[in-house]
Amino acid sequence: MKKVNKIKIRLNGKYIRIQEKITLFNLIKILKLPIKKVAIELNQKIVNKKSLVKIKIKKNDKIEIVHFIGGG
Repeated sequence: MKKVNKIKIRLNGKYIRIQEKITLFNLIKILKLPIKKVAIELNQKIVNKKSLVKIKIKKNDKIEIVHFIGGG
């Protein structure tokens, strides 16, 4: 049986553990957020959505995700 290594990151101000070597794209999918309606900041830098599949999350990364909601 393969052991899954986990890393600790900070997501929207809270520490969580996730599988290591996961991409930002996969994290958004796991969180079930619509990619077109979120803005993502990684270590205080805005992330271009085109590069989400290339960026692997590392230990102690700080990620902020803002979800846009329409209303009236």
